[in-house]
Amino acid sequence: MRLIRFRAAALLALLITNYSLLIGSAQAQAPKTYTSSEILLGLKKLNVLGSVLYVAAHPDDENTRLIAYMANGRLLETGYLSCTRGDGGQNLIGPELREQLGVIRTQELLAARRIDGGRQFFTRANDFGFSKTAEETFTIWDKEQVLSDMVWVIRQRRPDVLITRFPPDARAGHGHHTASAILAAEAFDAAGDPKRFPEQLKYVQVWQPKRLFWNTGSFFVKPGENMDGYLRLDAGGYNPLLGQSYGEIAARSRSQHKSQGFGSAATRGEALEYLQQVKGDKASKDPFEGIDQSWNRVPGGAAIGKMIDEVIRKYDAGNPSASVAGLLKVRGALNSLPNDKFWGGERVATVENLIKACLGLYIEAVAVEPSFSAVALVPASRNGYNPKYSVSYEVVERSNVPLKLNRRGAYVAPYVQPMGKPALIDSEDLNISMKPNEKLNGTLEVGGEFTNALASQPYWLTDVSTTGMYSVQQQDKIGKPENEAVATVDFQFEVYGESISFTVPVQYKSTDPVEGEKYRPLTVVPPVAVNIGGRAYVFADNTPKTIPVTLRTGRAGVKGSLALTLPAGWKAQPATASFDLTAKDAEQTVFFQVQPGPGAAEGKSEVKAVATVDGKQYSRGYQAIQYNHIPTQTLFPEAVAPLVKLDLKRKGQEIGYLMGAGDDVPDALRQIGYNVTLLKPEDINADYLRRFDAVVLGVRAYNTVSQLRNLQPNLLKYVENGGNVVVQYVVNRGTVLPEIGPYPLKLSSDRVTVENAAVTFLNPKQPLLNMPNKITARDFEGWQQEQGLYYPSSWDPKYQTVISSHDPGETAKEGAILVADYGKGHYIYTGLSFFRELPAGVPGAYRLLTNMVSLGK
Repeated sequence: MRLIRFRAAALLALLITNYSLLIGSAQAQAPKTYTSSEILLGLKKLNVLGSVLYVAAHPDDENTRLIAYMANGRLLETGYLSCTRGDGGQNLIGPELREQLGVIRTQELLAARRIDGGRQFFTRANDFGFSKTAEETFTIWDKEQVLSDMVWVIRQRRPDVLITRFPPDARAGHGHHTASAILAAEAFDAAGDPKRFPEQLKYVQVWQPKRLFWNTGSFFVKPGENMDGYLRLDAGGYNPLLGQSYGEIAARSRSQHKSQGFGSAATRGEALEYLQQVKGDKASKDPFEGIDQSWNRVPGGAAIGKMIDEVIRKYDAGNPSASVAGLLKVRGALNSLPNDKFWGGERVATVENLIKACLGLYIEAVAVEPSFSAVALVPASRNGYNPKYSVSYEVVERSNVPLKLNRRGAYVAPYVQPMGKPALIDSEDLNISMKPNEKLNGTLEVGGEFTNALASQPYWLTDVSTTGMYSVQQQDKIGKPENEAVATVDFQFEVYGESISFTVPVQYKSTDPVEGEKYRPLTVVPPVAVNIGGRAYVFADNTPKTIPVTLRTGRAGVKGSLALTLPAGWKAQPATASFDLTAKDAEQTVFFQVQPGPGAAEGKSEVKAVATVDGKQYSRGYQAIQYNHIPTQTLFPEAVAPLVKLDLKRKGQEIGYLMGAGDDVPDALRQIGYNVTLLKPEDINADYLRRFDAVVLGVRAYNTVSQLRNLQPNLLKYVENGGNVVVQYVVNRGTVLPEIGPYPLKLSSDRVTVENAAVTFLNPKQPLLNMPNKITARDFEGWQQEQGLYYPSSWDPKYQTVISSHDPGETAKEGAILVADYGKGHYIYTGLSFFRELPAGVPGAYRLLTNMVSLGK
């Protein structure tokens, strides 16, 4: 018998597309089962040796229809390389921004790829927000690092063809877009040059793609433009094995980008895609012409292609298990290939998973709890703690093929513990003959010495990053969408005298009364996590504020002390607090009274919470990001919060706040002493609103709250009767009604991306700049990511402008704040990015928003 075994790291390195039978699908997914038609599609794809890589800048930039067509119609290995994880975008579904949003959008891309059949890759570039030129982008990104990452992915995946979403010029509409096209052209050449990034050649070989194309679209082409110079592909075909057109698959895929609001309608029928060649051998009809995509491209591979053809010819959709014997022969031939590690290795993994699918073999490994504390799993002699951790498994064979389970073993990934290699933590020889449709259950007892308490932190967030780049030092992690599973279980079977192993991740499974079965990744947690409540703590005077710090245990029996680290001149009561938590996942909140003393400096600083356990300090929190369309994600952010001391006066007391896409502005208003009531759409009536000194609409409210279409007259009546309405930015497309103000204004995509751009006060006597706080240029210092976005481009003369600023080389933008008197009240539209600046503790943002909600009081 020949034993072929794949460990977790190898499996993750050999991921292939969904419909060609995913080897190790994204964490926290129910074990994938396959229909007969999906198996047949996987068999056909087994005989196509071609690859294409699509390149763009952000999640949601990709052409999901073209990816679905390439992966499922042309049966190519199809990847999407996104330069960033979309960290700098806005969030339509919740308050998460920056790194947290990047985690969400990473998982949305993975959800999209599970539908359209592509694979997902990234560079280390950080999405720092909107950029107007590639030149600006390259002052913030480390261009050489991003280029290196692109080359790494190309050398790993060896695509025959590269396709960019954007042109390498200003038509791309975003500096990141333009930069992605420029980098793709440079990577096309560099990947084949052994002098470029030679350190990669310890792991991969140079690879020269054949062609580079730009996938243009209607937003780049002028009406009536001659398209004769472009290659045309009809990506609108119908796939009978999947029962869908590629446009239908693409719509479901693109609709996974829920945080960006990109729900899409399905399309059917002809859908032409246009490709303009940029580099490589000239193609006249098809981007892959002249590229051998058969097994003939692999030395000694011709016979394998014939063997696969024979398996396909004999395939019985009513009895897929009849193909197992033939697939075992294909596997043996693949293992005998002398020189080709790429296609041979890829296809061995594919064949093994096809065998699993044909057997109807169901395997899962489920942890009894969703998390464990790494340092808890130490020998009992160390601290008396029982290091055992229970994992149950289930194996069911659903065919009549003789199958024997010989052995099973549990492993922990190398990065969970300090030895640097997978650790076998439990194994057993079984020698069990499986019976058709008989369920085999068992339990593993996990134990060992695993000390990496940050093993489950998304790998690109473990080290300190810069504005433009994430820090990832390990070459083998670069490009990967997410962490490996922290633990796996390996099952060794015997079928027709051949030994074959399958490895599954250990996950946590629960049953929701509404959603049904739900899976989440098994998570490693520190012994204690430290969470600071709230986002920023703002002190307009020396009155103490309560800062709650919540401790959460990762194991039973955790005791220690908790303290705050404060800047000079600040004090906390108590200075330290002891805790003794006996149960796992127990929580205790300690309330510190914090106040600035006479020596506390004005402006922004930081407070940090630190727990000490057994002489070791822990200063990271615990954050679970939970949405139904993605697996639960766990982060361990630093337990820090902005601490702001500022001279602030305010008027009024009661504020009504109507949420839009979600933000933390209500909490910021509470921090400066306002009583904030979260409004429901049914509250928008004159009688209810008259109790408020101001009504504030959250970001994108006119894009997301459909009821405003009918409630706008009530809101304007409140203003007319003396109320004060502040509307935060609205995206210029998809508003629920054509006019959002009392007088006409035209929204645009204008913005000021340089966060500290110089500001001119257009009317220094304007009350918004003087009452109750005197606004100066200093109030626009220290802003984060951008100054403002979606400014109106034109407006009725009844609106007064307040400030002006602009990015380098551009004309002045005067629409950041528009204020209009309407009846007895005031209406304010502002594109200033309060939703970013207030949680970040920017002092001037608090002063300026306070003036807005105080207007007329």
